[in-house]
Amino acid sequence: MQTKKGKQILFYTISLIFLAANLFLISKDIYYLSFLPLMLILIALQFVSLDKILLTITFFTPLSVSLSNFFPSIGFNLSLPTEPLLIGVFLLFIYKLFLDGKFDRKILLHPVSIAIYINLFWLFLTSITSTLPIVSFKFLLSRLWYIVAFYFLGTQFFKNPKNIDRFIWLYTTALLIIISYTIFRLSGYGLNNQHASNFVVQPFFPDHTSYGAILVMFFFPIIGFVFRKNLSLFTKTIVWLVLIYISFAITISYTRAAWLSLIATIGLWGILKLKIKFKTILILVVSIFIVVFVFKNQILYQLEGNDIESSGNFSEHIESMANISTDASNLERINRWKCAIRMFQEKPFWGWGPGTYMFQYAPFQFSYEKTFISTDFGNMGNAHSEYLGPLAESGVFGAISILLIIISVFLTGIRVYKNINTKKNKILALTILLALSSYFVHGFLNNFLDTDKASVPFWGFIGILVALDVYYKKEADRQ
Repeated sequence: MQTKKGKQILFYTISLIFLAANLFLISKDIYYLSFLPLMLILIALQFVSLDKILLTITFFTPLSVSLSNFFPSIGFNLSLPTEPLLIGVFLLFIYKLFLDGKFDRKILLHPVSIAIYINLFWLFLTSITSTLPIVSFKFLLSRLWYIVAFYFLGTQFFKNPKNIDRFIWLYTTALLIIISYTIFRLSGYGLNNQHASNFVVQPFFPDHTSYGAILVMFFFPIIGFVFRKNLSLFTKTIVWLVLIYISFAITISYTRAAWLSLIATIGLWGILKLKIKFKTILILVVSIFIVVFVFKNQILYQLEGNDIESSGNFSEHIESMANISTDASNLERINRWKCAIRMFQEKPFWGWGPGTYMFQYAPFQFSYEKTFISTDFGNMGNAHSEYLGPLAESGVFGAISILLIIISVFLTGIRVYKNINTKKNKILALTILLALSSYFVHGFLNNFLDTDKASVPFWGFIGILVALDVYYKKEADRQ
């Protein structure tokens, strides 16, 4: 009885000390301690069920908000509640790895895993040589906890086919909430208001570009469910309604890069269905690059004659994709690309350090290339390219390591699609590959892998493909 009373006294004493300390810090405009109970709860959850934690993270990713929304002057940023959970998962993974020393060698030695190791190793080296080491190591750690949670642990999680469906539908369900929120806000300005579409996604997405990219990524897996057999009429109706809703959301997102990636990925789907040989595709791609290079001056001359601005008019918005003379968004993107190339030329081997582009690119801008949305203060984002960004930040091998991941993923996806036995998993492999391909295309125009919104599905989808490759190949066709 005395022990129980002693525990109660201890509990209330600690609670009062916490409240007093927290109130004192709040009076000094310091709010960090307020998050301690939440952090303790999140840490405790790690030991309940790892599967449930991964599913919880998946659901809350589209709904997460940045810490900077609450504390604008804070010196660091996190996505809440996802990144604290991811940090806990990462630490738990390291602890269990040291404790057990076991992990599936087929996953550890898979070509995709090897490509990831190369990328992480080079990020580590270039973080050491970085012009801003603290920024770079934070970037590396962030990359690590996404890969650990949704690639390495994801492959084990996706051994259970039900978890694949849960992963897709939990993210999609939360995304539907964001779509409804966005449409509701946009309706107040008019559904054809292209300018408003850029900010109505806040605070859940920073702007409509990342929102559009994610919508396209999940467009393809939902199509996969449309073609599944043995679904009830009610379930199939729900799937069709979700697909239509996402399609409508893509249309009124007014995200030109998303539209382009959708069209390009549908083209890839056609190539795969027609079973065109890789050699033929390679010759076609190389021929296009040669034609563009040879006639680049004539192409630029034609593009410079396009002065159609982005707008709520659908056809004009599409035509504005090629406007490199007056469209501020296009011109600013080109400005960022040119800065990345100049940064690379100055530090071609080691680069400036992972995650440092936004803090270092300002001096590389030319005054005549700036637009009214340009900034010298590193507060308007990154290089707008998943390929030029690493080139500037981690040098030539940084860019090559990203390409190795993409090539290994693509080859794995093609192999799984061709060799897997069941119709259901063949469709799954194809739609996941198309979802990733849409992001690979989008990566030419934007980069979002420093955010939870893109990183969770990106590494999760890669984890699904590798799990299909390792664990599902010999499954008999019972569809």
